[in-house]
Amino acid sequence: MKALTLGVVAAAVMWGASGSLPAPERSYDILMLLPVASYSHMNMFMPLAEALADRGHKIVMLTNLPRMSNNPNIREMIHGLPYVKINKTVFEMGKDGVGGFTPFKIKLPPLAKELYNVPAVKKLYEKRKDFDLIVIDHLFNELVYPFVHEVPFITVATPGMDPRQSAVLGNVLNPAYVPNIVAALPLPMSMWQRLKNTVMHVVVSFYWRNWAVVPLVQMEISAQFPDLPPLLEIEKNQSLSLLNTHFSISTTVPLLPSQVEVGAMHCRPAKPLPEDLESWITDAGAEGVIYFSLGSIVQAETMPQEYLQAFLEAFRRLPQRVLWKYEGKLEGASGNVRVSSWFPQQDILAHDNVKVFISHGGLNSVQESIFHATPLLVLPVFTDQPTQAVFVESSGLGHMLEWEELTADRIVNALTDIINEPKYKEAVSVMSASLRDQLTTPQERAVFWTEYVIRHRGAPQLRCPATQLSWVEFLLLDVVGLLLMALLLLLLLLRRFSWAVFALVFTDRVKKKKE
Repeated sequence: MKALTLGVVAAAVMWGASGSLPAPERSYDILMLLPVASYSHMNMFMPLAEALADRGHKIVMLTNLPRMSNNPNIREMIHGLPYVKINKTVFEMGKDGVGGFTPFKIKLPPLAKELYNVPAVKKLYEKRKDFDLIVIDHLFNELVYPFVHEVPFITVATPGMDPRQSAVLGNVLNPAYVPNIVAALPLPMSMWQRLKNTVMHVVVSFYWRNWAVVPLVQMEISAQFPDLPPLLEIEKNQSLSLLNTHFSISTTVPLLPSQVEVGAMHCRPAKPLPEDLESWITDAGAEGVIYFSLGSIVQAETMPQEYLQAFLEAFRRLPQRVLWKYEGKLEGASGNVRVSSWFPQQDILAHDNVKVFISHGGLNSVQESIFHATPLLVLPVFTDQPTQAVFVESSGLGHMLEWEELTADRIVNALTDIINEPKYKEAVSVMSASLRDQLTTPQERAVFWTEYVIRHRGAPQLRCPATQLSWVEFLLLDVVGLLLMALLLLLLLLRRFSWAVFALVFTDRVKKKKE
């Protein structure tokens, strides 16, 4: 275990080392479009934007979030439209059967209708061909595809490997072993689980792309840009996708050259904690500290009362201290609980005295916990979080609990097991060492391939020919149909030949008998 710890520390030093990329040929102008983004999505984009800006490139970023960067080479534009605000019913979002995507059916069409009427956005659209490259968040952002018509662009897959998006690039993943982004299924899957996963692969893609969301967005876009090709046709022209995943922390799948893994790009070595917080964690002694955060979208203050009381009772019974990210005023917390609306999460997770991370299971949070080798207790709420929770439990990184079955006893038992059993810490430390053991950092790969696409004017050599095929052609249904017709024709000919031979033999025998 000691050798493993030293290996993790050494890897941490390597991860933070400066890159060795050659200087760019010139300063590029890059437009990043995230009109529909959460803070977790921005946390994936910002390291890329900062790394490109540090190399002298000029970045313009259209978003719905407050300014996050102080880099002089990054200009953030906020469109100011209200439609993408998440309401406070996220604990119900995961029950819609399609992973919590239903609200976007309501939010995205009006945003598509009004976005291009915002003066700053309209001006940006008119100058879109002045940029060397456009970068788009692949999830929820089809409404900005007019920007990339006849312009080189790449996407960033913020939720990691999304089979729906992978198929667009020409890499159709096998549902026998690749879980859908919203299907919480363990590996290996049983026959019924493979059936469910196959159905989910089809249903989620069809729901979003062909039925409930994109067609409504398409109507609004077509009204403004009647000569524009269909959005889903424009989507096929992307040169590259940067995937927020890595084979060491997810299902290993075959990738195309146009699919580059840059998972955990936002993770970093720890910075010193504020003195009072450092003392509070250290003074917890051998019992240690539990860190509790539900991320940036799920507001803890919106938690139903029965869940809140279960946590309050559980923490009252535990010997550990608890850091709880809670946005409102918390009544009834015991003396071992410290509450704040914000904590320096990565710096806390990296602390030796933090024993476990209670998380909603967001991909970025899970990656940070693995990077800093902290076991997890996951309580998934919606979208890909159940999938991450199953991965955590099946990989031995911790436990998962369902909200509907939550009790103080279950919380105490799960946390006690994770803290007292060394196997969880060992498992997450092994995975952390594997994640950190990379020839180049995710930032370096992301920067190299972004510049590569610009240098090679869209890099058409990266694109898979499968993107130009219909489903009939891709699945060889026309070929199979032709072969079946040929087989049927052969059987008919054989049948006709057999009857002819039979008739000939039978006629000869009759003649002989008459003679």
